Amino acid sequence: MAEDFIKVATIDNEIEALLLDSILNEREIPHEMRSYHDTAYNGLFQTQKGWGHISAPLRYAAEIKEILSDIRAKAWEDKTV
Repeated sequence: MAEDFIKVATIDNEIEALLLDSILNEREIPHEMRSYHDTAYNGLFQTQKGWGHISAPLRYAAEIKEILSDIRAKAWEDKTV
């Protein structure tokens, strides 16, 4: 039985998306990344809404949010060094 995917979190930028995607693939967590980039508007919506979002089955939502939080915390630590 296929599980329904829900929007779990907004992704801030492409680097964050690539890193999160890599970690989730490594852990074999089902997910989908959706970019908000639109060629007709040359990425205008990404400046307003973020890079895109991640969707996954509800049972993985908390784990994905924790991983994303860890990625963002690590990025913030690296900026302050």
